[in-house]
Amino acid sequence: MKIAIEAQRIFRMNKHGMDFVALETIRELQKLDIENEYFIIVSPGEDRSVLKETPNFHIIEKKCRIYPIWEQIMLPLAIRKIKPDLLHCTSNTAPIFCNTPIVLTLHDIIFLEKRNSPSKSFYQNLGWMYRRFVVPRILKKCRKIITVSDFEATRIREFLNLPPEMIITVYNGYGSNFKKIDDYYNVTSKYLKEKSYLFFLGNTDPRKNTERVLRAYSIYIKKSSNPLPLLIAGINETIVKLIIQKEGIGEIKDFVYAPGYISNSDLPYIYSGAFAFLYPSLREGFGIPILEAMACGTPLITSNVSAMPEVAGDGAIYVDPYKEEEIAEALLILELDSHRRKEIISKGLERVKFFSWEKAAKELLKTYYYVGENKSKN
Repeated sequence: MKIAIEAQRIFRMNKHGMDFVALETIRELQKLDIENEYFIIVSPGEDRSVLKETPNFHIIEKKCRIYPIWEQIMLPLAIRKIKPDLLHCTSNTAPIFCNTPIVLTLHDIIFLEKRNSPSKSFYQNLGWMYRRFVVPRILKKCRKIITVSDFEATRIREFLNLPPEMIITVYNGYGSNFKKIDDYYNVTSKYLKEKSYLFFLGNTDPRKNTERVLRAYSIYIKKSSNPLPLLIAGINETIVKLIIQKEGIGEIKDFVYAPGYISNSDLPYIYSGAFAFLYPSLREGFGIPILEAMACGTPLITSNVSAMPEVAGDGAIYVDPYKEEEIAEALLILELDSHRRKEIISKGLERVKFFSWEKAAKELLKTYYYVGENKSKN
């Protein structure tokens, strides 16, 4: 088969979840499959070295800074030239006008659900509107829809009234660089001077629950006899200060560090040095940081909603993400009960063995063969 894979953002420097999913699965496919011919269609970027061409894997670069134009015009033009047997679109959307059989990875349908409040980011709001426009127009054209958890598969099927056989679950994996690192301080000292701290992946997206986490942290430092500082990745100091001021929790400002984006190469060190990792999101289709934290031996506090219990299993302390008192109490449990903390670490290290990018790539390959065989029959 000739297989085209849309991986538009994998060469950008500041990669996010969907970018890593595409990149890691393509790398594993390179190891697994020497029979089929692949065309990886990307946008040019500075991080070009993350993926190398091999005899049956070709990289096609198409330049356009405006994503909708890239996806709806540049990508179909490339597909028309390649003439593949199928196109795998990896990031929730696909070309509306494309005659090639499409496999779509639909990580979640959060963008189709009612929002309690809009994001503060113009870019995130624009992406939300684009996905709301495109996805309903392409779903019935897809031969298979891949999603990342059974929770999300059920949600997609029920919300969009799709037949069960159209949707399959392919769990995400985690990078091999995510493992316990004892000598972490040379890296973590770039972000804060303390050797022990709490870690939270923040965001301006309301579902990441940043405001409640900061309120929970305020409760925690009042109750703890020796409160640990809080390191927040993914959100800059200016925004954090505005939230602290709005919430009237100025007592935490000297305890909070918010350096913004932290590179993927530094994250294993950050997790390894963290006393606990906070991931009380309001809604996730999967949650790769859950795996990353568990693989690094970091005690995990996450939400008891959506896909997070499916992913974390018994390797976490669960909280109601809408109750900051529960989040604070979970931190105090880990601080006061060393046996419970060790138990969570041990169970997390066992749970994470269930997931890998190799498994994900093998499932993808099965899907490609299914679509290819059915195309030839039609």
